[in-house]
Amino acid sequence: MKEKKTILNTTLQSRSVVNTVIDVVISAIVRGEIKPGDKLPTEMELSRDLGVARNSIREAIKILEAYGVIYIKRADGMFVCETYNQKMLDPMLYGIILQKDSWQDFIKLRTVLDIGTLYVAIRQEHTEKHVAKLKEIVAEMEECFFYEEPSVDEIMEYDEAFHREIAETAGNIQLVNITDYITRITIPSRKKTVEKIVRMKERDNFIGLHNQLIRVIEEKQSDQIEKAVLDHYVYWREK
Repeated sequence: MKEKKTILNTTLQSRSVVNTVIDVVISAIVRGEIKPGDKLPTEMELSRDLGVARNSIREAIKILEAYGVIYIKRADGMFVCETYNQKMLDPMLYGIILQKDSWQDFIKLRTVLDIGTLYVAIRQEHTEKHVAKLKEIVAEMEECFFYEEPSVDEIMEYDEAFHREIAETAGNIQLVNITDYITRITIPSRKKTVEKIVRMKERDNFIGLHNQLIRVIEEKQSDQIEKAVLDHYVYWREK
């Protein structure tokens, strides 16, 4: 009878042993061989079945725990995390940050995400609460521009809250998490954009672009989604 292939009988290759152990565990989770909440084999069992020194297994486990993929109950063993943890995205975040000249790719990614999110949002039946919150956020953001010295950081906080609320309007926690993630990635380039808007005294147009997105949701203007999103990032694209 053909033996069922599992994490315990995966053959490791010659590349970095620690990274390979990490890949084996994550791949097993992706394939459904190990499910959220499942208990992992012990260090000794993994070392024996993967043919890897326990020091390498221990190092891989530390990294997986830091990523938020597994957690350890000291008396019970190692388990696959059952809930989303922001730490899971951090390694990807740091990798993208190292690509110093890729901000234009971020714009494209954010544009695609926003267009898709708005399509989902306008299909929701009850958006009144979210529209009211969006208008409140924009009103508070507009007030920041009337300060003697407008705070770029405060304007950015309202802008982040605005886009997060749009994601929440779509009623999908994955969209909210991804929106938050891309927001973190794009902080440096967005800050330069807001600084430019403040310097050029472009308050009215900046606020108008936010209100344009609100109208798309409030009036369910599916034919205006792409234009509204592309208009919204005009300053960012010109960074």
